[in-house]
Amino acid sequence: MKSRYSFGGDEHIFVECDEAMSLEAFFKSLSVTNAVKKAKIKGVTEICPANASFQIKFNPDVIKPNDMLKELKAIEKDASKGKHTLKTRIIEIPVLYNDPWTHETLMRFRERHQDPKSTDIEYTARINNLDGVDGFIKAHSGAPWFVSMVGFVAGLPFLYQMVDKQRQIQSPKYLRPRTDTPKLTVGHGGCFGCIYSVRGAGGYQMFGITPMPIYDPNQKIKYLRDFMCLFKPGDIVKWKPIDRAEYDETVSAVDKGKFMPKMRDVSFSLDEFKKDMDGYNAKLMGALNGR
Repeated sequence: MKSRYSFGGDEHIFVECDEAMSLEAFFKSLSVTNAVKKAKIKGVTEICPANASFQIKFNPDVIKPNDMLKELKAIEKDASKGKHTLKTRIIEIPVLYNDPWTHETLMRFRERHQDPKSTDIEYTARINNLDGVDGFIKAHSGAPWFVSMVGFVAGLPFLYQMVDKQRQIQSPKYLRPRTDTPKLTVGHGGCFGCIYSVRGAGGYQMFGITPMPIYDPNQKIKYLRDFMCLFKPGDIVKWKPIDRAEYDETVSAVDKGKFMPKMRDVSFSLDEFKKDMDGYNAKLMGALNGR
């Protein structure tokens, strides 16, 4: 997995860690960008990790482009020698699957969908050979998801399912993007899940909605007062299916400032995960309940 470096004008270096999406590529992007932060290279003004890539912005009056390139290559070489371990968090996200709001929206845009006669969950369950809606919810919520990047829209996480590729849920984007998507929709496009942090246009399949805000530019929500965006690259997400009553209770608790998301600090080892994915995932998810 050899990285490909390219200059973006005089102020940027773009690094492609791999052409394929994988946990290994995400780890490489995170480990290098974290090392760049720690190195505190003079002239670096912005560090942007992404899906299997990253970009560094720098001031060419402080550090020359070729010198910046040498610094990055040296950091990548050192980072590759370390263990694939990440200190991070696992966060439980409640989801009301098949909710009325995304259902109303998806019905308004059926002519833009691959299968206008079924819902997004029904369609995705069928093309993934899952046993209907219940089988889909079990597969979607049964394993954790890795936050590979945050962005495109403020606070929006891209999520990669932590199972072997044969079991990863795959579903194409809509044939044509919608002009509307409810805020906090749990969506999916290709191999990536996401949570729409704000209401707006979108093309991902819509599976449900969470009552738990993940972005607050005013920082009034109790658990978002320190930083307006909940997620950061490297976080791990566990979906929790809920019913309408629990959804309403959570919305009310958020409004009253009484809701705190369930999250735990964990150490994630990519090497240990690859040895026994299901066993390691069970251990991760058990950490949410103190097991």
